[in-house]
Amino acid sequence: MTQVLDDLVALLSLEKIEENLFRGGSQDLGFRQLFGGQVLGQCVAAASRTVEEARHVHSLHGYFLRPGDARAPVVYQVERIRDGSSFSTRRVVAIQHGRPIFACSASFQYDEPGFGHQPSMPEVPGPEQFLCETELARRVEALIPERLRERALSDKPIEIRPVTQINPFAPQACEPVKYVWFRAAGNLPDEPQLHKLLLAYASDFNLLTTSLQPHGVSVFQKFMQVASLDHALWFHADLRMDDWLLYAMDSPWSGNARGFARGSIYNRAGQLVASVAQEGLTRVREDWK
Repeated sequence: MTQVLDDLVALLSLEKIEENLFRGGSQDLGFRQLFGGQVLGQCVAAASRTVEEARHVHSLHGYFLRPGDARAPVVYQVERIRDGSSFSTRRVVAIQHGRPIFACSASFQYDEPGFGHQPSMPEVPGPEQFLCETELARRVEALIPERLRERALSDKPIEIRPVTQINPFAPQACEPVKYVWFRAAGNLPDEPQLHKLLLAYASDFNLLTTSLQPHGVSVFQKFMQVASLDHALWFHADLRMDDWLLYAMDSPWSGNARGFARGSIYNRAGQLVASVAQEGLTRVREDWK
C-alpha cells in the first residue's frame, strides 16, 4: 500500500476503550468541518467489532448532527439493538467534545441464496482515458483556495478520475448527472470488511455536489454553505476497493436549501456492488458574498 492509503487504513482501525466503546483518530482534509466519509467508515468499523464475523454489513442509515472537529479524535458508542437468527442491528453514536456529531443504524446479515436482479451499468469510457482529481487540481493550482491547496495537490488514498468534467471555478448549469471512477491508491489485503469500510469512506465524495449542477454553482464559491445532512448506504456484494469502481450519480430534486442525490456503484464487470443516497444543505449565504 502507499503511505497515504496505509494511513487511511490505520484511521479506520479503531481502538477499543471499553465494551461497545471505541475511539478513532481524525484527519483534516481542509474543509470547514470533519469529512463525513471518515465518520461513516469509522461507524461501520465500530459496529462491525460487535458482530460475529460470519455476518456482514449490508446497510447503513445515518444523520450528521453537528459539524465535526478535524483536530480531535472521535468516540463511537455502539448499542447492540438486536441479534436475530439472520440479522443483527446496531446503533452507533459518534461523539466529540461530549456531544453527538453523527448517529446511525447498521444492519448485518449472513450470506444466503436468493433472487437477484440489477440495472445495467452505464456505458461510459474506462478510467484509463481520464486524469485523476489530483492531476486536474495541479493544472489550476493558483485558483484553489489557500486553505485547501496543499491537500488538493497532495497524493490521496482514494484515486478519483472524473468522467463528467465540471469546472468548479466557473460552473455552468448542466444536468444533475455525474460519473466518476475511483479506487484505493494501492493493493489491499483480502479482507472483505476492510474494502467495505473504505467504500463507506469514499461514498461521501462527489455525491451531494451533483445536486448543485443544474444551478451553476459550486462549493468553491464563497457564498455557498454545503454540508451533508444524512447518508444511506447499501452493500449488495463483496467488492474490491483496489480495483476500479464506477460511481454513477444523479440528483432528482432540490429545494428548501437542500439537495438530494443518489448513487449506484459498479465494479468493472458491471456488477452493482452498492447503492447510496444522501440529502444535504445547499444554502446560498447572502451574508457571505
